[in-house]
Amino acid sequence: MLLSSLKNILSTATKFMFENREISWLSFNYRVLQEAKDSSNPLYERIKFLAIYSSNLDEFFRVRVAALRSLLRLKKKSINKLNFNPAELLKSIHKIVNNHQEEFGIIFNKQIIPGLKENNIFLINDEEFNAEQKTFAESYFNDKIKIYIQPILLVKKKIIPFLVNRRLYLALKLSPKKLNKKDESVKRVKHAYALVEIPTQHLPRFLELPSVNEKTYITFLDDIIRFNLDNIFAGYNIAEICAIKLTRDAELYIDDEFTGNLLAKIKKGIHKRDTGLPSRFLYDKNISKTFLNFLKESLLLENEDLVPGGRYHNFSDFFGFPNPGKSNLEFPEMSPLKHGEIEKNKNIFEAIRKEDKVLFFPYQSYDYVVKFLRTAAIDPAVTSIKVTQYRVAKDSAVIGAMIEAVKNGKEVMVFVEVKARFDEELNIQWAEEMEKAGVKVFYSFPGLKVHAKLALITRIEDGKEVKYSYFGTGNFNEKTAKIYSDIGLLTMDERLTSEAGLVFEYLSGKNTEHKFNHLLVAQFNMRKEFISMIDNEIKNANEGIEAEIILKMNSLEDNKMIKKLYEASSAGVKIFIIIRGICCLVPGIKGLSENIKVISILDRFLEHSRIYIFKNGGNEKIYASSADWMKRNLNRRIEVAFPIYDENIRKQIKDIITLQLNDNKKARIIDKENSNIYQSNGLKESIPSQTASYNYFKNYE
Repeated sequence: MLLSSLKNILSTATKFMFENREISWLSFNYRVLQEAKDSSNPLYERIKFLAIYSSNLDEFFRVRVAALRSLLRLKKKSINKLNFNPAELLKSIHKIVNNHQEEFGIIFNKQIIPGLKENNIFLINDEEFNAEQKTFAESYFNDKIKIYIQPILLVKKKIIPFLVNRRLYLALKLSPKKLNKKDESVKRVKHAYALVEIPTQHLPRFLELPSVNEKTYITFLDDIIRFNLDNIFAGYNIAEICAIKLTRDAELYIDDEFTGNLLAKIKKGIHKRDTGLPSRFLYDKNISKTFLNFLKESLLLENEDLVPGGRYHNFSDFFGFPNPGKSNLEFPEMSPLKHGEIEKNKNIFEAIRKEDKVLFFPYQSYDYVVKFLRTAAIDPAVTSIKVTQYRVAKDSAVIGAMIEAVKNGKEVMVFVEVKARFDEELNIQWAEEMEKAGVKVFYSFPGLKVHAKLALITRIEDGKEVKYSYFGTGNFNEKTAKIYSDIGLLTMDERLTSEAGLVFEYLSGKNTEHKFNHLLVAQFNMRKEFISMIDNEIKNANEGIEAEIILKMNSLEDNKMIKKLYEASSAGVKIFIIIRGICCLVPGIKGLSENIKVISILDRFLEHSRIYIFKNGGNEKIYASSADWMKRNLNRRIEVAFPIYDENIRKQIKDIITLQLNDNKKARIIDKENSNIYQSNGLKESIPSQTASYNYFKNYE
């Protein structure tokens, strides 16, 4: 089972044919680090990019590296079947990560800290406290922290504590205060060892200290504890302190389960996640060798677990770094815009009846999606509502609308994907809440994830059933819609609404065989139709007809689709790709991919929409989708790509794609060296595509 779960972890084809998936992902995360380094970004936004980089890397180790580590436990015969060496790949990963971490430290210490000082904000440690700050530190410790402090003794081979996943600890090497004079030599001292957990699950990671001359002083919770260690270990001298963190394998290993109660297995797996095998042990690189060896042996760690870091870990906590009211240190606000064409109408159904409406998030307000569902929930003419849910917001207005709808007598069906990684628990909680209210809830399929973003509303108009649909590239999640760049289509086009109904029939188990003529649905026709459209461009190129493909997606990893793009490039098809993250296609190789250009855009919003445009001899085909071209999306998920038929919407999408292709501020060129060089297109005008997109949509207010 382990081998089958992990066999897709790499692509291993001819040199320059496929970039390694893990190395490509690390290149993506380095682009995040570039944003932290970019001095044109406001200071606090650069700090947030450091937090994003750290959070991304932590998940990478919890999932991808943990999976690779699992491969090392396979028998030699099984490893040989992989056609790659997991140990060598892990070695490469650690080398790249160590180099990135070095640069991370330079950015933080040489750029961020001085930048804070220039703004009279000082991040200080316990050794820099003045008298008033020392008093504060002692008082705060006694009033707020002490109740959570429970020192853990470390005794090699006798007391082996369990380190909680991703929690922060201070490891201490202690020497007795009262020593016999004959035993004062450090070499003869018998040290004691202990751990102290930093209670960030109860208290903020950063604290504002008493100010001095209108200067803001901030310190880590860690340093408040460090300052008070003598009170905790009154009978000892602190010989050495080392900050540590253990990251554990977060994979549930249930994707290939086809029998039994899947929901029960997921619930059980969630609780086991924090007890998984180690995947990374972070420690302060200034630790003494003897102390590190003691920790390794005492915590039953392997050399492969050990990753050097700095004095502080969990930099993702910098999302909460306090700003003392200086708005110039953050991006200027981009308030979500109103959609003028929707606003002109009495209600949203009336607006959709006139023509299809498209929403571009986060530039335009997500409130229209919530309004679409809330209006349906209270509209007497609405008889049923069907929605898919992949990642649910913590305080979900969407789920609230579903519960309100069922109370108003509507037939409500919600398909909840409970295998959405790290959101399983919240999704299950909301699903159970809806079931209690009377919503008909359908859960995950074994072996498949439902990643499609659909809503279907049935309304009685003039005595007939009329259907309205919402198709999205992103989740029904009003929180992420503020930072994810996505597209949502509102339509009553029968070609689309009828086929949306077929998708929901499949999800509810009523009918498992359908023919789709307009929607592209993974498990049915998606891969086949995408390949057919590429083949059509190849045919046109061979016949001397202008052939072009424009693709925008999060990740491009599927070998078959990449080979087909290589074939198209070799035939003379011009291919432009905008990729946010993983790109296993290698562009610019003579005779293979010289007609393919790939860029990646990273800016204040997370590029998340998937757009597919095929020249088609001048009669362009345009699709938007929730699906990337990854093997998992095309083979092991229910995905939907929806065609764009409305000419006005087609123009808007192409205008935005053009802005992105011309981005010469935040676009990086993807190449075989993973150099992440910023694109310079020779234009005198600076085009940061996200800012330009926001200004573009102001015309539609």
